[in-house]
Parts: sequence; C-alpha cells; structure tokens
Amino acid sequence: MTPSRTARWTAGWLLAAAWALSFPLFSALAPHRLWGWCAAAGYLAAAAATALGRRREALAAALLGAVAVPLLYLVLTGQGQSEVGVIERSGRLLLETGRLYVDQPAGVEEYTPYLPGMALLGIPRALLGDGSGDGHQWAVRLLGDARLWCAAVLFGGMRAGRRLLGAAPSPLLPALVASPVVALPLAVSGVDLPLAGLCCLALAAAASGRPAASGAALAAACALKWTALPAVAVVLALLAACRGRRAAVRCALVTLLGTAALVVPGLLLQPGELWRQVFAFPTGRAEVPTPASSPLPGHLLAELGPWGWYLTVGLLALGGLGVAVSLPARPPRTVVAAADRLALGLTLAFLLAPAGRFGYLALPLLLAAWARSTTPAAPAASRVVTGSGKARPAARPAAAGRAVGP
Repeated sequence: MTPSRTARWTAGWLLAAAWALSFPLFSALAPHRLWGWCAAAGYLAAAAATALGRRREALAAALLGAVAVPLLYLVLTGQGQSEVGVIERSGRLLLETGRLYVDQPAGVEEYTPYLPGMALLGIPRALLGDGSGDGHQWAVRLLGDARLWCAAVLFGGMRAGRRLLGAAPSPLLPALVASPVVALPLAVSGVDLPLAGLCCLALAAAASGRPAASGAALAAACALKWTALPAVAVVLALLAACRGRRAAVRCALVTLLGTAALVVPGLLLQPGELWRQVFAFPTGRAEVPTPASSPLPGHLLAELGPWGWYLTVGLLALGGLGVAVSLPARPPRTVVAAADRLALGLTLAFLLAPAGRFGYLALPLLLAAWARSTTPAAPAASRVVTGSGKARPAARPAAAGRAVGP
C-alpha cells in the first residue's frame, strides 16, 4: 500500500471512529450507545494497524469492534431497536393467525410499517422461541434473531450479485461491511439490509442478462417495503437499454406476479390495516405519530402544518418524476450507473419524505459502494498466442462499469 493510500485509509478509519463516538455522546438509545463504544474502539485499532502497514489486521479489528462484538452482545442480551421485535411479532402472528398486522393498534409499538414479505424473516423466532429454560439458550437466541436473517439476505444478495458479474475479490467489500453504513444497522436493527441485498442482486442479474432472476429479486424486495419501487424503474431501464424491451417486459411480468403472490393475500385479509400501518403511519398520516422524525428537510416542512405536509409530498413527487424522466432520456447502461441512479432517487425520497431517519441514507450509500466493488476478475491469461505466433490480448469479460450489449 502506497503512503498516500495508507494515509487515506487511516483517515477513513479515524473519521469512522469519530462518527461512532457521537452515539455514546448524543444518542438516547442504549443499543446505539453500546455500538458506538465498541465500534470506536475497533476503528481506532484499525487506524493504528493501517498506519503500521497491517491492512488485514486493520479490517479484522474494524469487523470485530463494529460488527461481531456489539451484534453478539445485543442479540444474546435481547437488546435492539424496536424494529427487531416488530419483525418477529409479524412472523409469530403469521404462524398463529395467518394475519400480519395487529387490528386497531393502540400505540406505536403495535404498528408494523412493512409489507407481508418482512414477516418471513420473523418466522425463525416464532419457531424457536426465546430459548427460556433451554440449555442452548444462546444458540436459540442467536438463530432466531431477525437481525441475523436480515443480514443473511443482505450478504446472500451481494455475494450472488458479484458471482453473476464475475467480480474479482475486492478489499472494498469487507471495509463496507465494517463501515458504519452497514455495521450500525446490522447490530441494532437490520431492517433495511435485506432490501439492499435484493436490490444488489436485481441490478447484477439485469446487467448479466437474466431478466427472470432480476424480476424475482425485485418481487422479493417489493414484498418487504414499498420503498423498493424506485429499484423496479431503474432495473427495467437498465434491461431495456442493454438487453432490449423484451427482456424488460419479461422482468416486469415476473416482478408483478411475484409481488402480487406475496402481498395480495395480506391485502385481502387486512386491507385497512395494511393501508394504515404500511402507508399512512410512515408518512405521518396515522392516528399515532411515527418515531421516524430526524430533522430532514421533508420532516421539517411537514411539521409546519397541513400545507407543509402537502408541500413536501409535492416536492417528493417532483423529485421522483425528475428521476423517472431521466431514465428514458439517459438510461443507465452499467451496474455502477444504475446503482448511482437508484441511490439518487432513494436519497431524494428519504430527504423529502414527511417522516424519515438519517439511518435511511445508509441504503443509497451501500448500493453505490457495492456497485464499485464489482470489478470483473481478470482472465486467467492476459495474452494468448495466435496461429501466426504473434501475441494478442486475451478476451476480457464485460466490466461492471462498462456498458453491456445484447
């Protein structure tokens, strides 16, 4: 590693440590404070190891401090953000009653602002229980925790996407997992991680010419949260530009049918609750105010009164329209371009939504960083010998950052 690169990595770990230390100082949530102390120690150790030229040790220290230690402690002690319990309750309700939502929820803790697919990630807890009185209580708690299954979808989607693209090993990927962008939500909630993993898989499948697989990944994402809808538009634009309209139509059909199969049963059973809890509650239009109230532009406008709420919704619609118009006008032709366009759309949505959290911005950052880690592996031989005895460059696979043709 060159001195300049060593300095950049060291500065990056120090910046991450400073960010982590802000949680013990300013957060009122105990899981956030615990993560902050553990992660800061890991990042400082990573900075010291990087400065000494110990790159592998630096990554190990960051992963240990920011991911492994806080995640295991929080899981085994039953701590985390309320989203973890919400997912696990949905899984239990699904198994016991066939329903997903609490009827006429009285308080914020009884709301489930997710589509039916999210309940599947809570089923392991419903099947295993909390491990009380079990000699293997720690294993039961670990295997049943919804955070572990959210992480499994994230890592499974990212890994499968990289395999589809023939990506070479990248130091960016473990660093991304160790960074606050992934480490914090992984340790305390995990709820947005499966959506990110499925979006990565959908983008990779589209770029590699697999419209059905891309549609299946999009359907799974759309069955988790309605914020996956921008990914559908971006993936279809990527497919149409690189593989033709027929591939885009095939992907759209698979997405539509798959989403309907996962969402419609819950919609038919509890249409009112699905609307109230999945759409009205997150946008601040339910009887109970949403706890997602970070001082982002959209929330600040919505707090000014009814006219402020309509203004921010109008700005949100204009932002979405602008991104939508850009897709046919200048369609993305690479994984990086598509991920960047999707990240832009999601960032605008999170900034302008009537209710939101700073943590939501981790999703677009993760997508953009993952796409840049998908550089194709180099061919086995960089040059081949022709029949005339002259050497010429070997064929190269299509790069993730370069346009792919039909």
